[in-house]
Amino acid sequence: MKTLILVRHAKSDWPEDTDDFDRPLADKGLHDAEKMSAYMKENNVHIEKLVSSPALRALSTCKIFNQTYQLGIETNPKLYHPSESNFESVIYDLDDGVNSVAMFSHNNGISNFANMMSHNIFVLPTCGVAGFQIDCNSWSDFEGAKKKLIFYYEPKDIK
Repeated sequence: MKTLILVRHAKSDWPEDTDDFDRPLADKGLHDAEKMSAYMKENNVHIEKLVSSPALRALSTCKIFNQTYQLGIETNPKLYHPSESNFESVIYDLDDGVNSVAMFSHNNGISNFANMMSHNIFVLPTCGVAGFQIDCNSWSDFEGAKKKLIFYYEPKDIK
């Protein structure tokens, strides 16, 4: 059994003359990422690996989670402007010794991928988190494996 956790980057800012890739987190985003990572750790959400888009807002969100989880961070450019197949490609490259991974990425791709797995219609808000149980022993079996939404968190619901 594997666990895949999708995390949309926290609320970002868009300062004048800043490329999309280099957008920083807004103060609200910093606060939400700290709150969400602490909430997940306190509620025993187990994560063994963090993989992030290299874009500043996603990577900054991931770094805040890493302050809580202390795992180290891997970046993958496939998670910037991702399609569903980009997520699958990153998943297929995971080591089978890793049973729980959190991926930090962007909309619309991350919400589309979550909806593809859960058949629910939802849009991940900034710093929203969706966790899925994947019924497989190898990440290479991801496509055909049964997938079940096991948790969904939004910053506005966390005190």
